[in-house]
Amino acid sequence: MTEFLSQTPEREIRLSEGLDYYKLTMGQLALERFPDTEVTFTMKNRATERPLSEYVNIPELSARFDEIRATGFTPEEIAYFAGLKAQDGSARFDEPYLDFLADLKLSEVNIATNPDTQDLSISSTGPWANVSLWETIVMSEVNEQYYKNLMIEQGLTKEAVFAEGNRRLDEKIAILKDRPDIKFSDFGTRRRFSAEWHDHVIGRLATELPENFVGTSNPWFAYKYELKPIGTYAHEMPMVYAAMQDSETGTPMTGHTHMMKDWYERYGEDLSIALTDTFTSDFFFADFTAEQAEAWRGLRHDSGDPIAFGEQAIAFYEQYNIDPTTKTIIFSDGLDIDTIVKLADHFKGRVNLMFGWGTSLMNDLGFKANNFVMKATHAGESDTVKLSDDEGKHTGPQSLVERYQRDAAHQVLLATAWQDGAFV
Repeated sequence: MTEFLSQTPEREIRLSEGLDYYKLTMGQLALERFPDTEVTFTMKNRATERPLSEYVNIPELSARFDEIRATGFTPEEIAYFAGLKAQDGSARFDEPYLDFLADLKLSEVNIATNPDTQDLSISSTGPWANVSLWETIVMSEVNEQYYKNLMIEQGLTKEAVFAEGNRRLDEKIAILKDRPDIKFSDFGTRRRFSAEWHDHVIGRLATELPENFVGTSNPWFAYKYELKPIGTYAHEMPMVYAAMQDSETGTPMTGHTHMMKDWYERYGEDLSIALTDTFTSDFFFADFTAEQAEAWRGLRHDSGDPIAFGEQAIAFYEQYNIDPTTKTIIFSDGLDIDTIVKLADHFKGRVNLMFGWGTSLMNDLGFKANNFVMKATHAGESDTVKLSDDEGKHTGPQSLVERYQRDAAHQVLLATAWQDGAFV
């Protein structure tokens, strides 16, 4: 598709409307620890049979990104960030970081057509605390244009599409009204159908499911609807730390250890939900100490079998005589309402649960959801790697992926040997 029948309607630019909250919490630590480290983020379409380029106009998208760069954060947004508090009443974001955001001009974004795949090629390079903000903004803007032009081609009106979306949302809300035990947060910014639909869904959830809906990862909608902003850190945090450690010492896995230490020193128990699958959950549990297990509030699952993971986590806590019911597991991988109910029933009374609900909450209007990511692919002098619990989600050069896998497996073996008393 080379011609489009309309242009994207004018929308007021608010950077925080396209962000996940953890972009800010990560950004503050990145600015403090690695202010000069250059990081590259690259978009990848996992659904190669459905090129995003079919419904995305590159000049139009580029113009939108230029507008976003020129606008930056508004004083209203900065004032909201400045008013956020940690549990102890201190400011969540310090003055140097707020000043950084107030003066921000985002790095340039490179958009082209990949000559091999004929799909969109999008990347951006810049100081880590700056360029990281593009990830969710780029993804949400790509989806916004993709579905707008898809609707035009199919001759569909927004009213008809939203009516179907509301019908599906009605079904989810009806189920959850009978399940006040199920607590969830919106994690849908990056793969939402549109900002307008996202806003609409948030409004309905806040009004109709006040017992279930605990917050949103989107800072703007947290502000607009007076909700709790939800988020700690993403895969990029240990990925970049590992790449930096690889450059310095050739031991990337120690980067995960350093990152966990830095994170807890910076944010303490407040934001102590650990993401477990950056280098596989087996590695995570080998690297996570008894002291950390006691101190951190819980874990986030984002790939692999969720029930197997939950059982592994419970067994891990029990191994250190930690009551699992004092800890929380956040499930956030490809959830739908049936999976949420199944997990809630399976783990009821055994561990605290929360669900980070994304695509099937914010992009369920009758169209097939896109499946693309935008990851940190290079940091400092090194490529980055992610070892998911789903092998198809590994990222990085193959030779480097294999070296990370060997290093991770070695640490798992060492941890197992210690547990079995081989070194006693």
